[in-house]
Amino acid sequence: MLTGGDFPKYRGRMEYVCLGCGQRYDIRELLYTCPKCGDVFVLEDTTFDTLAEFPPSYWQSLFDKRAATRTTALRGIFRFHELTAPAVEEQDIVYLGEGHTPIIAASDALRESLGVPFFYKNDGQNPSASFKDRGMACAFSYLKHLVRANDWDSVLTVCASTGDTSASAALYAAYVGGPIKSAVILPKGKVTPQQLAQPLGSGATVLEVPGVFDDCMKVVEYLADNYRVALLNSKNAWRILGQESYAFEIAQWRAYDTYRTCVFVPIGNAGNITAIMGGFLKLKRLGIIPSLPRIFGVQSEHADPVYRYYAVSEPKKRRYQPVAVSPSVAQAAMIGNPVSFPRVKYFAEQYEKIGGPGSFQVIQVREQDIIEGMLLANRHGHISCTQGGECLAGLRAAVELGLVEPSEEAILDATAHHLKFIGFQEMYYTNSFPPEYGITPRSGFVNAPEAIIGDKDKATLSPADYTAKAAKAVVARLGLTGKG
Repeated sequence: MLTGGDFPKYRGRMEYVCLGCGQRYDIRELLYTCPKCGDVFVLEDTTFDTLAEFPPSYWQSLFDKRAATRTTALRGIFRFHELTAPAVEEQDIVYLGEGHTPIIAASDALRESLGVPFFYKNDGQNPSASFKDRGMACAFSYLKHLVRANDWDSVLTVCASTGDTSASAALYAAYVGGPIKSAVILPKGKVTPQQLAQPLGSGATVLEVPGVFDDCMKVVEYLADNYRVALLNSKNAWRILGQESYAFEIAQWRAYDTYRTCVFVPIGNAGNITAIMGGFLKLKRLGIIPSLPRIFGVQSEHADPVYRYYAVSEPKKRRYQPVAVSPSVAQAAMIGNPVSFPRVKYFAEQYEKIGGPGSFQVIQVREQDIIEGMLLANRHGHISCTQGGECLAGLRAAVELGLVEPSEEAILDATAHHLKFIGFQEMYYTNSFPPEYGITPRSGFVNAPEAIIGDKDKATLSPADYTAKAAKAVVARLGLTGKG
C-alpha cells in the first residue's frame, strides 16, 4: 500500500529537467533555470509510472476520501500528494486553507446570455484571495524542507509581482517565519491599493521600481543568479506543481469525467495554464480521467505574445517574440514576456498529441470586453476579478467563433477576488480610464449611488420628519406601492 497511517509513504524520485537541453539536476539545490543553457525547468517524478500499479478507481476513492480528512497536511493541495510533490515530508507541509475552492454555476440569466452552460472556479477564495496560494503552499513546503535539511539560519524569499504573487509570498513567509524573510519587487504605480496593502500588512519589505512587471522580473532574476535567495515567481518549478491542484480539483468535481469540458485560463506569466495542462496530463496518464478537457488560454490584445505565437497555423513557421505591453485591467496578466512560455509549448505539444487538434487553443480579447466581462459576471452574483472577466470574454469569443458548442460545459478561472480590482470598476463607472486602456463606459453597465434627499434636510428637519421625507423619496425612486 502507498499509505502508512493517514499520510502516504510514497516519496517518488524527483528531478529538475531542463526544457532547453534536457539536463537533469538534483532537487537538493535551489534551482530556477538551467546552469548549462539558462532555460526553465519542469519537475519530474521518475518513478511516477509505478503509481499505475493501482487502478484508477483506487486513486479516485483515495482522493475523495481525503477530501474529508482531518490530517492537516492532506487538507489542501497535498490531498493529491502522490501526484504533486511526493518528496515533501508531512512535517514540512504548509497549509493555510488553500485549494478546494468552489465551482459555482453561472446564474440562469448569465448562462442564457452566453448560450452555453458554464461555471466559475473561485480561486479568489484562497487565503490571500488568489490562485497563487496553491503554488506558494508547495514552494514554501519544499523551502521548509531545505531549511531543515541544510540547517540554514537565514533565507530571503523574493518575487516580482503585479500584486497577487507578492501578497501570497508575503503571507506564507510570515506564517512560516523563523529564518525565512520576504521581499517583493513591484512596478511603481501599477499595483492596486488593495494588492499593495497585502504584502505590507504581512510585514514584507516592499520595493518599487519604475516600469512594468517584466522590468521587475529582470531584477529578481539577477538576484537569483547571483545571491542565495528563494525566487518565488513561476520560474520556481515547485510553484507550478502546487498549481496543478486546480486541474485535480476540477476532475474530482466532475466525478473524474472531463469529456466535453472546456477550461478557460488567463495566460499572464503562463505558469497557471502550464500547471493546469500538466495536471490533467498526469491524471490521463494514470487513467484517472478517460479523456482530456479542452484548454483555452486567454490574452488581452494589450499583452498577447502567446496568442500571436499560436495564431500562426503551421507549427514550423511559429516564432516566439516578446511584446511591449499596454495598460490592462487584467493587471495580473499584463506580461509581455511570460517566463513559463517554454513550459506552455512543451505541455501544449503533449496535450495535442493525446487530445487531438483543438484541445489547446489561445483566444485574444479586447480590454472593453474584459472589464465588461467582470462587471457582467458580478452583476449576476459572482465574485470575478478582471482576469475572470477576461475568461468570460474568452468564452464569449469562442462561442461566437464556433469553437465551443452549447452541448459542452465551460469552467472559467476567476484567479482572484473581485475586491482586489474594485478600482477598475470605479474607473468604469466614473469614466476615468486613461486613453491608453481604450475603454469607453456603456450606460447599461454603469451603476452609481444616487442622493435621494438633501444634506440640509438632515440638519433642519425633526428626526420623524426626516425619516418620513427620506422614505417617501425612496418610494418615489423605486416605484413602490402599498401592501393593500
